[in-house]
Amino acid sequence: MPLSTSRRLALLTGASLALLAGCGSSSDSADAESTSAKVPVVASTNVYGDIVRSIGADKVDVTSVISDPDQDPHSYEADTQNQLALSKAKVVVENGGGYDDFVDRMLKSGHNDSAQVINAVRVSGKTAPKGGELNEHVWYDFPTVARVADRISAALAEADPADAAAFRKNATAFKAELTPLEAKEARIRKEHGGEAVAITEPVPLYMTEASGLVNRTPAAFSEAIEEGDDVSPRILQESLALFSGRKVKVLVCNEQTSGPQTEKSEAAAKAAGIPVVPVTETLPKGKDYLGWMTANVDALASALAK
Repeated sequence: MPLSTSRRLALLTGASLALLAGCGSSSDSADAESTSAKVPVVASTNVYGDIVRSIGADKVDVTSVISDPDQDPHSYEADTQNQLALSKAKVVVENGGGYDDFVDRMLKSGHNDSAQVINAVRVSGKTAPKGGELNEHVWYDFPTVARVADRISAALAEADPADAAAFRKNATAFKAELTPLEAKEARIRKEHGGEAVAITEPVPLYMTEASGLVNRTPAAFSEAIEEGDDVSPRILQESLALFSGRKVKVLVCNEQTSGPQTEKSEAAAKAAGIPVVPVTETLPKGKDYLGWMTANVDALASALAK
């Protein structure tokens, strides 16, 4: 650890002090240079932050605005620290689709017009179905995540051309790890395609749809839960009847959004002997994206097999 200025004065002669101070200054300068060489990146959630780290490795300095499961991206308000990070970012990764609008507000107020902004929903090409709403939870869609990885690699390469080859190599390796996940979904589709499931909100739908499963939950129920609104008694009863009538094989619930209605759904499913598969919107502590999604798909397959 470098000596403080007062400690140096106490122990060193003037000549030695000058020499060591010069060495310390050089070291500090090198450290600062090393830190500044990293590409500053801001991700709206730790999901995208982890994907950036997988591709950028030690060449990126990533700030994930939301990493606490108690934070709601829909209503998040920027704090000073995150605002500062976003004002300096060279690459920004947001989900889009109305999920994390705070990123665009922060970019505007931070006057950062030079950052490359990767919007995952736009990259996905997904749009709202006719008469319906867009499911913005595209990080549960593995083809979309692969395209986002390519865009991250390209953006990092533009910000740091010297390491472009490493970014491409890391993106290729990351995408290769998505292939087994899609194979697991294909296996579920082969073994359980057409079987019915229930959800508490739309978070896992890209995963369940890719697995060939049919969502039987009344749209009014899952939409109300997602928006934090009350579910009407009629719609709640329709939802609970899915379990008492054993009309679904599995309930997939977002455990980061709980309330009286979702608790009733879970209780009804368990009372009927229907497995409950919990999912989350942000990375659980100690997990990376690939490990997290592997656990999600495996849990779904295991529940369906019961």
